Amino acid sequence: MFRLSPTSKRPRAAMGLREWAAWLLIALALSLGASQIVRAQRGDDAPARERYQPREGLAFERADENFPGSAFYFLDETGSLVLPSPAILTDDIGGSPGREDVVRGVVLRGSPVDRARALQCLTAAIYYEAAMEPDAGQQAVAQVVLNRMMHPSYPDTVCGVVYQGSERVSGCQFTFSCDGAMARAPSAVYWSRARRVAERALAGYVYRPVGTATHYHTSEVSPYWAPSLDFIGTIGAHRFYRWKGSAGRSAAFMRAHLGSEPFPGPKPRTALVQTAGADPLDPLALAKAYEAARLKAEADHASVIEAQRLGRAPQLAAPATSGAQAPAYAADVIQRGGDAVFRGSNLPDTSQVRPEYRNSGQWIHQPGT
Repeated sequence: MFRLSPTSKRPRAAMGLREWAAWLLIALALSLGASQIVRAQRGDDAPARERYQPREGLAFERADENFPGSAFYFLDETGSLVLPSPAILTDDIGGSPGREDVVRGVVLRGSPVDRARALQCLTAAIYYEAAMEPDAGQQAVAQVVLNRMMHPSYPDTVCGVVYQGSERVSGCQFTFSCDGAMARAPSAVYWSRARRVAERALAGYVYRPVGTATHYHTSEVSPYWAPSLDFIGTIGAHRFYRWKGSAGRSAAFMRAHLGSEPFPGPKPRTALVQTAGADPLDPLALAKAYEAARLKAEADHASVIEAQRLGRAPQLAAPATSGAQAPAYAADVIQRGGDAVFRGSNLPDTSQVRPEYRNSGQWIHQPGT
């Protein structure tokens, strides 16, 4: 049997050292290549950073105002990037609004269900009105919704403001609630982003640049009511306005959140039809109604003060008419009785009090008659 001598094992040992050296060189080369790739991705290489990504970021990038796809809003007609202003405001508003242009933060009331509904409705308004806008544009839309909720000319709930007029074929206050936009399923990414803006607004954050704005429209349209309101400025894709006079001052935005949020969705269109004539939700009609109610309240207050001074009963002024028309019901509703069908007096009698005791506590004969 052939047997290797001790000296015959040396070449095999030398070969093993060469293999280990080769593997070590390969590992070093791989690690060096990987580090170069990581450095290129992170932009650690100074020349590469200056070439592809400036240290201070691109010209259109601003903290908390960018999102995937937002560069579309910063392209000029030739497709080049331009440096925009996040909000183009008029001189009377500027970046530091006066006391007449500041509203307070919202304080939500009601049950957890009411809070969840308010968040759902405000998120929907932000998403369908400004999903692709920077944060400033979304915050401005949210502030307009909350400004309306705090104004006596509009519903005192978030959902009531967002879906006001949605039962009509046209004339809804926010177009997405009656033009079929909600039939499309929302994007989860952009819905989450709109929800974060809504949560911040409902937590008391006030977006000051829009001040007391209650109206806005996109830059592509020019509604008839725009010249009659005070233009505040352009934020994102919308132009924002406030009422002139006392209706647009911060003193008018003092109403608190009601707390009883309605169903967070559009209203059914089965009961009402479009009314002819003046629109009761017209901005100018609402401003006139507010001014009439304000003058009546001031007259009543002055009458009470004067009556107290003279020791007489106050003579209050007659209620001011708002100019809002009664709803025009559909034909089948009119056949069933029209407005009388929905009155509380027609509710079924479920009282457990016997008829002879129902008038307890009332006068049998009015004194002095």
